[in-house]
Amino acid sequence: MRVLVIGPSVTRAPGGMAEVIRGIEKSGLLNSEFEIDIFPSYIDGRPVLRLWYCIYRYLRFLLCYGKYDLFHIHVAEKGSTFRKNLYLKKIKKAGKRAIVHVHGAEYLAFYDGLNSRRKQVVDRFFSRADLVLALSDGWKRELESRFHINTCQTLNNGVDPAEFAGAYTDIWEHRNHFLMLGRLGTRKGVYDLIEAMELALRENPEMRLYLAGDGEVEKVRTLVKRRGLERAIFVSGWAGREKKMELLKEVGTVVLPSYYEGLPIAILEAMAAGKAIISTTVGAIPEAVGEENGILISPGDVQALAGALLRCGSDREMLIRMSQKNKKRAEQIFNIGNMHERLAEYYRQVMREKPANDFGEDREDF
Repeated sequence: MRVLVIGPSVTRAPGGMAEVIRGIEKSGLLNSEFEIDIFPSYIDGRPVLRLWYCIYRYLRFLLCYGKYDLFHIHVAEKGSTFRKNLYLKKIKKAGKRAIVHVHGAEYLAFYDGLNSRRKQVVDRFFSRADLVLALSDGWKRELESRFHINTCQTLNNGVDPAEFAGAYTDIWEHRNHFLMLGRLGTRKGVYDLIEAMELALRENPEMRLYLAGDGEVEKVRTLVKRRGLERAIFVSGWAGREKKMELLKEVGTVVLPSYYEGLPIAILEAMAAGKAIISTTVGAIPEAVGEENGILISPGDVQALAGALLRCGSDREMLIRMSQKNKKRAEQIFNIGNMHERLAEYYRQVMREKPANDFGEDREDF
């Protein structure tokens, strides 16, 4: 079976979706049974560059799609959906099978903000898919309810625990060191975290915070400097795999105070590295993080976030328990091997069933 995986570039569009695609590309389990090709349809960069790249890649797709049996389409909110709609329409008109894999943290909010005509385009997009994959059971229920589909299944994100074994260190020794991994900006809660650190430092001046991610890097650096926090908060910018491992070794807790999320890879990586977790009650996070392995707060609650930082810097028993629980959950539940075994079964399932029909032309694609 020939499978084409369509999504952002794994080298030129950093983020959780690219990490999932990279995992599929490297999977010995999947590649032993299926002939898998990765098709980048998007890159980060200036708007004009992104536009021309997307057009070029779609034209390339039109030249090669006929030789594939199954298409695994990774999609997020906004432009990603409308671009992938063009791909899916072509696939279904050719009578082929396609899986739509939903990643976008703000997907439902995006959909609710559309006008009625664009909602119809998105409705048809999901109706065309032979299978829709959600990041958690909660997201599955939301997608089924919102789009009135019965083709949705759950596929949790996964990580390779063996890759993070070297980052497993004495959590109590690093109790005052914290790390945020992810795009720096309002959605991920980085400005709340800086404010919370400023509050927590008044009680525990030994605390240190590392901010690793792309996005509003210079804006964040300027804010840290303006508040006189350069000795406590370090902004490294985007961290590749080697740098990420170095940072994980130096901290006891990973913090992600997001306003919107799916199932963040950063949290699963923190689990695999045996770190404590501070995050928010959004997306699929509460299905992965509970009282036994982390601290969850409401998004935007800076006082609660400061309190969580102080607890992780002072409660030895809690930190050790969280570390042990997270390492175990990564190995047993969020292991990438489990993810790929389930994905292989979904590939087989879709190919066994009759393909979904195309539902005609949309009045509006964008």
